[in-house]
Amino acid sequence: MSGKHVVVQGATLKCKFSVEPKTDILKVKTQKKHYANDKDAEKKLIATDKEIGQTLEKNTFGKCKMQPNGHGDYLPCQAVITKWSGFYEKVTLSNQGKILLEDSKATCPIGGSDCITVDKHGQKAEVSKQNVKNANPAVQKQINPLVDITELLEIEHTDEGIIYS
Repeated sequence: MSGKHVVVQGATLKCKFSVEPKTDILKVKTQKKHYANDKDAEKKLIATDKEIGQTLEKNTFGKCKMQPNGHGDYLPCQAVITKWSGFYEKVTLSNQGKILLEDSKATCPIGGSDCITVDKHGQKAEVSKQNVKNANPAVQKQINPLVDITELLEIEHTDEGIIYS
């Protein structure tokens, strides 16, 4: 799993049979307990291989190349995920699901095996207090000369624990 991102709610998926390259947003419906990259544990639910059926926001990737309508056009896609492959096997979450990774693929009954892929895993970097503490002030000054990171690190000092004689 090292080097691969965990897929979370809000990830974008795409189908290789979409006429126009459209994406749809994954909605995690099978669990409400496990979060990733979400310090407040409220937005980024971890997606698992149990996200089956109509688990996308719009449940479509536009028109489907696998469904010609006979008039030189194509019928609209009706995205239904029947199974996942390429998930992380070593961890099982409370919903008995395995964690989806950025290279996981989904099967659709019309497009076939592994036709749906993860376009963006859905995680976003959030700066925490620990990130600021670990930052190198000289490097940060070069990246953003308008911010003095040492001001962010100033700690309120107290005399607690000091014995005066």
